[in-house]
Amino acid sequence: EKEELLSKGFNNWSKRDFTQFVKACEKYGRDDIDAIASEVEGKTVDEVREYTKVFWERCTELRDVDRIMAQIERGEAKIQRRVGIKRALAAKMARYVSPFHQLRFSYGTNKGKNYTEDEDRFLICMLYKLGVDKDNVYDELRLAIRYTPQFRFDWFLKSRTAVELQRRCNTLITLVERENLEMQGVDDVRKSSNNSRVGTPTIAITSSAGSSTVASTNVGKGVKRPADVNLSLVKPKSKKVKK
Repeated sequence: EKEELLSKGFNNWSKRDFTQFVKACEKYGRDDIDAIASEVEGKTVDEVREYTKVFWERCTELRDVDRIMAQIERGEAKIQRRVGIKRALAAKMARYVSPFHQLRFSYGTNKGKNYTEDEDRFLICMLYKLGVDKDNVYDELRLAIRYTPQFRFDWFLKSRTAVELQRRCNTLITLVERENLEMQGVDDVRKSSNNSRVGTPTIAITSSAGSSTVASTNVGKGVKRPADVNLSLVKPKSKKVKK
């Protein structure tokens, strides 16, 4: 019976394999099987896919399931946050033909005294170019600053650590996201205003022949008006009373 049970389970998966699997789920998300398989040493994609299916079906049977689930969900939340940042930066970059030269920030009261706008522009543009979802992106950003001729005499920026650059970029990302929300609100108001004009009021018109009909008031806005039609409110004809 023991042999039968072992044959139905994953007897070739060790505690180390399990730990690598959980960490990979935290790093890449539970659905990226290929990436997870690359982190579990000695396992193929098919083996990891089969193990993943059983793991999520029976994970509630684990003794420390709450800790494991919290670990994986915390990693997935970070992934979603990076995706949101990437979309926000993409929307910001799309507004400019040459972002490295034209990009502007709506600082408000968050300008600060240390960084110039040229420095901020380079930081946010280079962060987007390098890829905000990379693990060591701020180390690469620090290296890019050192090799950029524009900042060869900018000792303040060149002496910033990766942590300090990350802190500044987080501030700039917040500004970009706030600006995107404000612009989205303006677009929503504009769309709502345009939709409210769809139900255009109508007025009655009379032709030279004396017959009446109904026409839209958007005459002159792409709608041709017949030559023999006079725009006027239709008034009932008064009848003369014979004495």
